[in-house]
Amino acid sequence: MATPQGTQAIPSSQTTGRVNQKRRTHTAIVAAAAKLMNSGSEVTMPEVAKAALVSEATAYRYFPDLASLLAEAMADTLPEPAEALAAVADSTDPVERIGAAAEYLARHVLARQGAVRAMIAATIIRPAASSQRPGLRFGLITEALQPLADSSTVDEEALTQLKRDLSVVMGAEALFSLMDLSGLSPEDAVASIVRTATTLTRVTVVGG
Repeated sequence: MATPQGTQAIPSSQTTGRVNQKRRTHTAIVAAAAKLMNSGSEVTMPEVAKAALVSEATAYRYFPDLASLLAEAMADTLPEPAEALAAVADSTDPVERIGAAAEYLARHVLARQGAVRAMIAATIIRPAASSQRPGLRFGLITEALQPLADSSTVDEEALTQLKRDLSVVMGAEALFSLMDLSGLSPEDAVASIVRTATTLTRVTVVGG
């Protein structure tokens, strides 16, 4: 195929090389973000770029903002709800199962709190970005309450309301509020969330 006059065709090997380089750079940036995220330290775009051995400008060419980068990095590390609740897989007690889910989620957040705080900050500033936040909490709640959903203990409306209530008390926002505003230690904050989540579940089951 002839090329327009005054232009030079780019060899296919060169094009392939550029594509591969872009893929490697993308992967390096995501991997660097995931590594920083799992360290629990504060995560910023300059730090990610430094860890990925690229310039900050390059990092922003691949990701328009920190939230979109963290969303991809987190998505690659999230466990399946059933995997997260493997320890209570044989239990049909919704209270026990939601307690395990609440503790798992809280400790998961604590281990990555720098990245989670950055995600929360981004969604407060730009509410439309909330869809980028991974939905681990909702999957855990649904998985934990599955035995309750399969039974006739509570009606569908009560179960839906319970899930909404649990999504509030089991979120990262609740954990940080207990630590930052109430002054609780991480362990006490986790215990408070587990206690609240199990109480809500127990009341719903007994009331049902």
